[in-house]
Amino acid sequence: MVTLYDNHLSGNGYKVRPMLTLLGVPFEIVWIDTLRGESHTDSFLAINPNGRIPALVDGAFVLPESNAILHYLADGTEYLPEGREIRVRILQWMFFGQYSHEPNIAALRHWFAHLDRPDEGDEVARKRGAGYDALRVMEQHLAAQPYFAGDRYTIADVSLYAYTHVADEGGFDLSPYPATRDWLGRIAAQPGHITIDDDCGFSTPESR
Repeated sequence: MVTLYDNHLSGNGYKVRPMLTLLGVPFEIVWIDTLRGESHTDSFLAINPNGRIPALVDGAFVLPESNAILHYLADGTEYLPEGREIRVRILQWMFFGQYSHEPNIAALRHWFAHLDRPDEGDEVARKRGAGYDALRVMEQHLAAQPYFAGDRYTIADVSLYAYTHVADEGGFDLSPYPATRDWLGRIAAQPGHITIDDDCGFSTPESR
């Protein structure tokens, strides 16, 4: 059984749970309250010196960073197919998520939903504009194909779904993006799909 150090509020942590569930990997969750500083305790920093969740512990192997964990788990499965072109396409979209999507859409969700910051100011406006730019790129791509790496569901979709499906919590309106909304529906309809609020039944009692 692997152990996932995670946080209920985190989309990055959420990326990993559906992958574990889809693959049928037994796991336990240790919930880390990042808002209370639990990711910077000595015990957690011994797992991830960067002080961020998620982190996966598989025996003696410890791996932080959600997208790296997705690659580790999906290697050799249908969610990370063989082939140079499709693998770099998957990486392309995961890097897009990291650099164009999450710094804006995920950031505003965190500010408004979890830190109760006001929806105002130049920085908010800049991030909202950049977030809508990212959504337009996604919409254009998904209007031509059902998933980010073509006609198959991969870890690129798992990664981008995490914060897109809760973009409204950051004040983003997805109604002008029908292809993106259809894609969200296809992901939610995947066998074994779990929601961001689902603890998968594997939580350790002492970590609740």
